Amino acid sequence: MPSSRDRQARLSTYVVYGVQGLSFASLLVQVSNLQAKHDLDQGTLTMLLLIVPVFAGAGSVAAGTFAARFGSKLLLRIAQPVVAAAVVLTGLAPNVALLVPALLMFGIGVGAVDAGINMQGVAVERRYGLQVLNGFHCVWSALSILGALWVSATATELRLELMMAVPMVLAVAGSLYAGRNLYTPAEEQVQAESVTLDGLPWRPIIPLCLAMAFLYVGDAAVSNFGTLFMKDVLSADPRVIPLAYAAYQAATLAVRLGGDLAVRRYGPAAIVRIGGVLAGFGFLGIVLTPNQPLGIVAFGLTGMGLAVVAPQSFSAAGRLDPAGTGVAIARVNLFNYVGFIVGAALVGGIADAAGMRLAFVAPLVLSAVIIVLAPGFQPKRSPATT
Repeated sequence: MPSSRDRQARLSTYVVYGVQGLSFASLLVQVSNLQAKHDLDQGTLTMLLLIVPVFAGAGSVAAGTFAARFGSKLLLRIAQPVVAAAVVLTGLAPNVALLVPALLMFGIGVGAVDAGINMQGVAVERRYGLQVLNGFHCVWSALSILGALWVSATATELRLELMMAVPMVLAVAGSLYAGRNLYTPAEEQVQAESVTLDGLPWRPIIPLCLAMAFLYVGDAAVSNFGTLFMKDVLSADPRVIPLAYAAYQAATLAVRLGGDLAVRRYGPAAIVRIGGVLAGFGFLGIVLTPNQPLGIVAFGLTGMGLAVVAPQSFSAAGRLDPAGTGVAIARVNLFNYVGFIVGAALVGGIADAAGMRLAFVAPLVLSAVIIVLAPGFQPKRSPATT
């Protein structure tokens, strides 16, 4: 049975997931506004967007090393305020020369935080003995939606700098509040001495890594280019543009609300397989959509499909690392950014060459591959757990 301490840590973990969702959305839904502010062509924008996942990958790798020694609690207490500050600096940057270091700072911080929150989430799941990661990712999605709706509501009333700064006040407050009650290193790790970095084989993690990468190719397409698709292809006005991302996150939230129960009943492989099918239909809808309402619905369908892949990847990685070192989670999380890098480059390159509609064919194809990888989400338990 979970103790009062476990319930306290679980509540704090909900908060840090929510802070990350709000921070991420506060920057990503502003891509079209940042492009307009700095008068960026598509090629330059794509190159700038690549800064975030490249340095997020570095941040994730560093987070694995840091957390193995000092724990993810300290990692999050440092990195989450850094992410919030980077969002504010991105909005304030008067030119590209200052925008680049702000994006670099954002990328490193996001990578560290993504790894840290999932280390805490897996620790909660391990101590509760239940599938709970979908619930944490629900909160991430809910605060992402609020971030997108904030931009939609204030698009014509506030300057870009204020639109990006105001939510970060809440983000810092939430991070400082929750950071005190997260699991300590001693609470996170179990029998840490029995499992080392060399003792965690890559082979059972590879399907999780690939699925994570392909998921984030799709997520990069939606996050980086969804607002541009709405503006340039479907001619949406500033209030409507953020609604595609809001629909994506709303559908993600709806699926994740019941995701833990569904996984407990049907198993992670079946749920991931169904998700791949739904995501494929969603991206097909984006490619073919004739108008704004159907486009928003199609973005929502992709969110329904991709929603369960990330939490189940981290959950399966946690089962492969019974000592709770965070190594397996950091490895899987690294492929988050591999996918984001490939997604930004691939979708942006196709958009340049063949148009934005055809660019969404790439995540459509990779969603189908997730279906093939689904059996890897029910790996055999490590011998250390038997």
